[in-house]
Amino acid sequence: MPEPVIASVGASPLGRTDLPGRDLFSVALGEAFDELPDPADIVEAVYVGNQSESYEHQIMYGTLLAEWAGLRHVPAERVEGCAAAGALALRHAVKDVRNGEHEAVLACGVEKMTSAGTSGATDALSAAFDRAIEQRSGITAPSQYALLAQRYLHETDATERDLAKIAVKNHGNAARNPRAQFPKEIDVATVLESDPVAPPLKLYDCAPVGDGAAAVLVTTAELAADLDQPQVHVAGSGASANNIAVAERDMTDIAGARIAAETAYEEAGIDVAAVDIAEVHDAFTVCEALLAEAAGFAPAGTGYQSYQPPAERADGWTDVQLSPSGGLKARGHPIGATGLLQALEAYEQLTGAAGDRAVEDAETALLLNEGGVADAVTVGHVLTTAEAQ
Repeated sequence: MPEPVIASVGASPLGRTDLPGRDLFSVALGEAFDELPDPADIVEAVYVGNQSESYEHQIMYGTLLAEWAGLRHVPAERVEGCAAAGALALRHAVKDVRNGEHEAVLACGVEKMTSAGTSGATDALSAAFDRAIEQRSGITAPSQYALLAQRYLHETDATERDLAKIAVKNHGNAARNPRAQFPKEIDVATVLESDPVAPPLKLYDCAPVGDGAAAVLVTTAELAADLDQPQVHVAGSGASANNIAVAERDMTDIAGARIAAETAYEEAGIDVAAVDIAEVHDAFTVCEALLAEAAGFAPAGTGYQSYQPPAERADGWTDVQLSPSGGLKARGHPIGATGLLQALEAYEQLTGAAGDRAVEDAETALLLNEGGVADAVTVGHVLTTAEAQ
């Protein structure tokens, strides 16, 4: 059975841009294939993560981006799972290579969120909520996650200051990331004094709206070697769908994310303690705390300590470093591209291309990308260096 690897990555600028989605993709593709043959000479299938057609009134993104990449008559599909769309595209590409169906697959993601304005982005994201139970009430993504945050603060020793420190940590990481939408450091006071969005969440607790695209080439280890490309092994993959409505779930036990992570660990043949870095879906600061627990890095009720150095965390924590890219919070969150931006960060970390933000001796990474509220759908991937295989 072929061993799927990531052999190249690329991304567009993140944030507010004048480029339409197809041109954002062209920038990402150009970076990914800068030192490679033309995509038409390598790529045999395309999967595109894209959250909503409402931003650009565009469906058929699979066909569109295959055309934009110069590909003809290859399988090309748009994959949708709200904010997990990018990771689902990666998962499909990995499965195609592992099953021997294709030798090289392009997993990409794109979102042009700013074209719809704040109200349009709010409406598009609200489409991920249960129509009958939640959408008609006018509830929004921040208010949904505020419910989770309120419950988490009630059940644990965490405070709003602890959540603020997660934001501070991720902005500090983003300050060393040339790809980040917000490459600047902030302090706790800035977070706590920022405008309330949905209490206890404030402006700096929330990931931004932005545009962006990412491209990841998934291929076999043999082809990556022939292309003379650094390669990272996709050792494990897992996915899980939970119910959509927040009212129907335990708000502080993100069970679907736990199952997705555990499935990826099992497939990779590793224990959670082997994970050196993790890119988790911190669309809001409370998400990093909840996902640290769901992934098995932290004992229940202590995930908020993710901002602390490993030696200062509670007993039972692993030594993992979370969101070295700056996470969704500061690197940026162009919805359909987010899961692939996580893969890009892990690839750069594990191939020695992360520069000043590099986590020393990192050999194994977990990617955890969720769509809908919390674990309506979650996708996990374990990436490793060849040495860790």
